[in-house]
Amino acid sequence: MTEARSTYGEFVSLDVADGIGVVRIDRPKMNPLSGEVQEGLAAAAVEVSGRDDVSAVILYGGEKVFAAGADIKEMQTLEYVDMVTRAPRLQACFAAIAAIPQPTVAAIAGYALGGGCELSMTCDFRIAANDAKLGQPEILLGIIPGAGGTQRLTRLVGPARAKDIVFTGRMVPATEALQIGLVDELCEPGSVLEAAKARMSRYVGGPRVALRAAKEAIDRGQDVDLDTGLAIESALFAGLFATQDRATGMASFVQEGPGKARFAGR
Repeated sequence: MTEARSTYGEFVSLDVADGIGVVRIDRPKMNPLSGEVQEGLAAAAVEVSGRDDVSAVILYGGEKVFAAGADIKEMQTLEYVDMVTRAPRLQACFAAIAAIPQPTVAAIAGYALGGGCELSMTCDFRIAANDAKLGQPEILLGIIPGAGGTQRLTRLVGPARAKDIVFTGRMVPATEALQIGLVDELCEPGSVLEAAKARMSRYVGGPRVALRAAKEAIDRGQDVDLDTGLAIESALFAGLFATQDRATGMASFVQEGPGKARFAGR
């Protein structure tokens, strides 16, 4: 049964059911990512990060559009002195999504453009309807991506492909996005939420602390040299030997074989 909905401003909500949290953007018609939406997402990220009843998180904009970018009308009047403070806050709001310790997936229908594409890349995985389109069209406005588009996109698809997408501002069809690693799975239109839930349900009832440690090791290790990454991994690996789930998992393996442990998430 779905719990009572939590809301963060007018356009962002969180529903939790069966161990999965769905963070929903609902700002018709195109889910523009205004300052209010950005702050709502950050607040939702903070709450869901601390909830023991949430094993995985879905970021969802509805079955018509994920998010078509920043609120250009809101940005049009801003000048450099405004963006000196606004740009870091924008990145901080998106970083809050990236910092969610549970596994996360963006469920993409319709368009994920500009800030919407950047938002999807803060998640661990991306599932898209096979008619969806992604892209970073900021160059067509005379600017560049400012919420991670030049950085996360490069890490996902490589510098040459990232430059092509950013330099041209073109829309990337879902089939191409799958081929280059910008999305991880395609589904039929109208079914992205169900597909996302099916993918994330595999983490419900899993070793929650170990999953968080795995995510931390991979994410932190990307931006350091190999020796530092191995040290991060080693420390997290050793720390898991203090958990109940480690004892449960190993005892179950010895007594029953692999894949039969019932974890407590502690």
